Amino acid sequence: MDMQFLERVYFDWAAAAPPDYDPGGVPFGNPSSKHAEGRRAREALEKARSRCAALLGVQERQICFTSGGTESNAMVIHSLILRSSLKNAPVLASAVEHPSVEENIAVLRRLGFRTGFIGVEGDGRITAASLERALKKYPALRFAAIMAVNNETGAVMDMPALTALIRSGQGAPVHIHCDIVQGAGKIPFNLSVWDVDSASVSAHKLGGPRGTGLLYLKRPLEPIYTGGGQEGGLRPGTENTAGAVQLAACLERRLSSAAEAYAAAALRWKGLIRALKTMDRCILIPEDRKDEDPRFSPYILQAAFRGIPGEVMVRALDDAGFAVSTGSACSSASAERRVLTAMGVDKTTAREGIRISQGWTTGGEDIERLINALRSILQIL
Repeated sequence: MDMQFLERVYFDWAAAAPPDYDPGGVPFGNPSSKHAEGRRAREALEKARSRCAALLGVQERQICFTSGGTESNAMVIHSLILRSSLKNAPVLASAVEHPSVEENIAVLRRLGFRTGFIGVEGDGRITAASLERALKKYPALRFAAIMAVNNETGAVMDMPALTALIRSGQGAPVHIHCDIVQGAGKIPFNLSVWDVDSASVSAHKLGGPRGTGLLYLKRPLEPIYTGGGQEGGLRPGTENTAGAVQLAACLERRLSSAAEAYAAAALRWKGLIRALKTMDRCILIPEDRKDEDPRFSPYILQAAFRGIPGEVMVRALDDAGFAVSTGSACSSASAERRVLTAMGVDKTTAREGIRISQGWTTGGEDIERLINALRSILQIL
């Protein structure tokens, strides 16, 4: 293969963004300690909470720092275990949720809860029609989880319309949880307008450190585990002060330039999509994805190449100097492509799919090099 491709180019931003934070300058003390070192750490922690709350347009007391999106999602879902009155009420999630939602919903199912899924259309999005079908099948809904941006296809959900539809048809309150891990800092969002009860954010998708995130809670939850009282009693254990400070800084950087970054990403994706459509063996997923398509985030793209399993294409691109993936890093050990199957993609095409994702340092020259590498690989494989 042509040696010009051996310089590494990163196209797996949906799995983790390259670090973009200063690891120094954070007080080392325990925020729960009463001495001067502890007070300085507490001040830094609460300042980070205040910054995150202001950026998200919510109140400080509604921000709980966690270890990331997976824990944030699990905390909300597992809190339902303590609400025995909900055991006979349906618990729904979209059919294309991240494994940290889908697998925790399965835990509730094993514990005897009534669970179900909200189907998606061929573009991977929930529509009013697909949501109404789920609500008709599962009346008296009390909990629903709908992600803002799908981590494998980039499909963007119309959260204001979906939450309004859910609330209009239910007599009792419904807790609506939203995984915004792939949306925060990338697509426009407003938690108040979306009318969600909780939302999860992960720092390492924003250039922050791994093992740090936050959970927005409109109202406090019943904690599933206790021991220390930190984070309002919702997440016991010594707080990650440095992680919280760095998360706030990264969230601030991403949100301050989100509109400009979105436009630049869309322009780069336009060129890539047009090139992919000229490759005989390439199938965009979904096939009707346009080069300028508001249904999708311009940061994530799914494509398949006929006759080439996704894992083979990932290895070929890796050898050529490009980092891509077949899908969610959290389910990389599984050959099943659950999200694509839910969209109605046939099993063969699903197995051939790869995920290409970009970020704020991706350049037009990176796109051109990827296009050339794909054409070279297709001539060989």
